[in-house]
Amino acid sequence: MERSTRTKKQNKKLPIIIGIIIVLLIVGFFGVRYYQARQLAKTGEATVTTFVKNLQKKKYSDTKKQLSSDAVKKVGYTKAEVAEKYQSIFSGISASNIKMKNLKVEKKNGANHFSYELSFNTGFGQLKNQKYAGTLSADGKQINWKPNLIFPGMSGKDKINYQVDAATRGEIVDRNGEGLATNGTVYQLGVIPKNLGSGTDRTTKIAAIAKSLALADTDVESALSQSWVQEDFFVPLKTTAEAPTETPEGLEVQTTTGRTYPLKEAAAQLIGYVGKVTADDIKKNADLSTDSVIGRSGLERALDKQLRGTGGGSLAITDSKGNEKKVLQKIEKKDGETVKLTIDSRAQQIAYNSLGGKAGSSVVMAPKTGELLVAASSPSFDPNKMTNGISQTDYDAYSNDANQPFMSRFATGYAPGSTFKPVTAAIGIDAGTLNPDEELTINGLKWQKDTSWGSYQVTRVSDVSPVNLKTALVYSDNIYMAQETLKMGEKTFRAGLNKFIFGEDLDLPISMDTAQISSKDSFSSEISLADTGYGQGQLLLNPIQQITTYSVFPNNGTLVYPKLIADKETKTKKDVIKASSAATITSDMQAVVSDENGTAHSLAALNILLAAKTGTAEIKQKQDEKGQENSFLYAFDSDKQNYSVVEFLENKAEGTSATELSKDLLTYLHQTYQ
Repeated sequence: MERSTRTKKQNKKLPIIIGIIIVLLIVGFFGVRYYQARQLAKTGEATVTTFVKNLQKKKYSDTKKQLSSDAVKKVGYTKAEVAEKYQSIFSGISASNIKMKNLKVEKKNGANHFSYELSFNTGFGQLKNQKYAGTLSADGKQINWKPNLIFPGMSGKDKINYQVDAATRGEIVDRNGEGLATNGTVYQLGVIPKNLGSGTDRTTKIAAIAKSLALADTDVESALSQSWVQEDFFVPLKTTAEAPTETPEGLEVQTTTGRTYPLKEAAAQLIGYVGKVTADDIKKNADLSTDSVIGRSGLERALDKQLRGTGGGSLAITDSKGNEKKVLQKIEKKDGETVKLTIDSRAQQIAYNSLGGKAGSSVVMAPKTGELLVAASSPSFDPNKMTNGISQTDYDAYSNDANQPFMSRFATGYAPGSTFKPVTAAIGIDAGTLNPDEELTINGLKWQKDTSWGSYQVTRVSDVSPVNLKTALVYSDNIYMAQETLKMGEKTFRAGLNKFIFGEDLDLPISMDTAQISSKDSFSSEISLADTGYGQGQLLLNPIQQITTYSVFPNNGTLVYPKLIADKETKTKKDVIKASSAATITSDMQAVVSDENGTAHSLAALNILLAAKTGTAEIKQKQDEKGQENSFLYAFDSDKQNYSVVEFLENKAEGTSATELSKDLLTYLHQTYQ
């Protein structure tokens, strides 16, 4: 009975065990199949990824490794011909920035299928989401290549027709239509290999050519060794905006259209220059093409989008006879805009020349409209060289120059020195703490409020007493201005300053930091307050910000913002100071020129009715040591208020000043804008 029961139980378990075994066998079978499929998919993904990476890296010859010889032969090609076709087409259309997404590899109907999408840039910009598909070998290690893997829709012996209609870059012109950045004639200097001869004759010619172009012999040899060079091809070595003065035997000169800068060094920091688009540029902006140029500095960079325009043309698949099958890209050309500035080219050149290569800048503004007539910086560089290919020798000379020729001094912040005193005075008059007629008794050349100042003393140049506002401006008295600033106090002083442009971004296509009263929201001491009152301390304004701040004087208390683009509206800020205060200070600044003791009296010889204020900002580590002196002049036409000037000379030498450098410029402005 017991044995019979056990037998029955065992008989019941047997089907269950058999079932489990069958399930395990089925799971194992399909598990192996799944594993094999997954491994095959990974292999296929690696094959396709490697193939696309070779395209990305322009290693077209390496694509042969991923191609099936039988498949390539079946469509009428060899592996070498496929690689050459990629080389020819992708180079011809300037393919770059190739990116793949949505790669899939799967087995369908007994074959290993793959698909992916590519986006890349051509000479017309970005070509998005091209959908590719094909099959792989049985082991997934080779691609069964067909022409549709160049572009979807290609087959047989189809070709690519690539026609470019390049956009013309917009020019930058001055207020009178004179060119500042133009599309003019440039000179391509190069060689034709067969004309160089051979042996020592060739070596001698290359040496002479290299010397005339300020190149090394190896630079010429390197150009000649490029893969595309043939014996009768022109090989460019250098592009210049001016025709060469000497043409050694073997040097060829061709003319073409390129970017030129007629004012050269005189407007380099303002206008800037262009350069060829790089791979990094395209990564940042997919709309760019490798065939175009982009602004690298100055207005060329700031206004690049509207200047550059959009190149046009078409990219199409054609059959072997040239009949169009499919248009891949078609772009209508849009030329860049011409930008008209408020700049006066002649004044710009005179201002730059007047600086004589010394470190400094000149800014000229029409006070009523805010139009910037001049923004010059010295020393400078030739933007034509930067655009057309500068030699290493020339570039090193610029980059190693301690006076920093690439620096835009008209947009760099400095302590303005005594040119700022009229602003302080106006705030004091408006607040009722400064009486222009009150005379202060000041004895000696040094002064401090009390012993709490320690060894620190405010100094002045002339021992004059008593001193009122007019006397203080004529003699540029630091002690008077320090005392008046302390009298009004920090709260009143800052409230007055905050009516100007401190902390504001000016609406100009010029990179600059905002004007600064101090590095913190309050002065660290009374000494800092006093120093700021006569234009030192931590006060920072660049020359454009200075001339904007001082515009309240020729405009009866209204501040006029600067503008550089001719068709921009003039913006103003009314009642920054009272009109009566502006009139009082303007009269006193006229005396700075007319009074024989005035610090700008040398300008009286020009016979122009000017109001002016000079300034010297000293940069030093210790109170009694001699430091670097920056010289400033602010002057405006007090008769008609048609022009104003801020002249700046950095680290002035003994016997020089911004005032002396400004005379030719002021004479031209008076003759032209009276």
